[in-house]
Amino acid sequence: METENKLPKILCLIPARGGSKFIPRKNIKTLVDRPLIAYTIKQAKEIGLIGRVVVSTDDEEIADVAREWGAEVPFLRPKDLAQDFTPDLPVFEDALRWLKEKEGYQPEFIVHLRCTVPLRKTSDIKIGVNKMVEFKPDAVISVSLVREFPQKMWRIIEGRAIKLLPSELQIKGGPESPRQLLEPIYRQNGVVDVIKYETIMVKKSMFGDYTLPLITDQEDAIDIDTPMDFILVESIIKKRRGL
Repeated sequence: METENKLPKILCLIPARGGSKFIPRKNIKTLVDRPLIAYTIKQAKEIGLIGRVVVSTDDEEIADVAREWGAEVPFLRPKDLAQDFTPDLPVFEDALRWLKEKEGYQPEFIVHLRCTVPLRKTSDIKIGVNKMVEFKPDAVISVSLVREFPQKMWRIIEGRAIKLLPSELQIKGGPESPRQLLEPIYRQNGVVDVIKYETIMVKKSMFGDYTLPLITDQEDAIDIDTPMDFILVESIIKKRRGL
């Protein structure tokens, strides 16, 4: 399907706060040959479908690095929206509100790329955008098959083992069932989400009511959170480049 000539106004928003508990200055730490955030900025710009690539950060150094790699940083995010437990929604509302009030800019769709997922394929970004353009759901979210089946997970409550999921997600035999017979379960993986403006600003949601999946490879969805993740991703990049 040829959608490029009909594309609406599309914004890529990359959240990148300054704080990082496990890997200090993670978002601008050098990964092989460039800062971590540079991978995501480059991916967003390479596909040729996105009008603007904006980084939302509270950190001046991250802002400088993002600009060096071709992203816009027209504002600094308020510190109270850059805490450990700050959810995505208020960060996106803040950015979209600023762009509309200060620049009169209002995109139709927002591409959400997390800079801690540098192994994504640019083709997956393009597929997500094209899905949004063609079907116009509230959101398109990338997912990958879970490695450990939730049907075999338990909680410990007052010394008792309790099945984690409700019974309708368990087939006959419960946790004893072979993995091959269990219902596939997918997790949102942060490779790419494409969201309607109204979903965020009117429905006050990052997903809305009508959400389409984009299934991506598990390896592409590795999210760098710990030093071990960083080492793993670095080794994969080197292997892919033949280093």
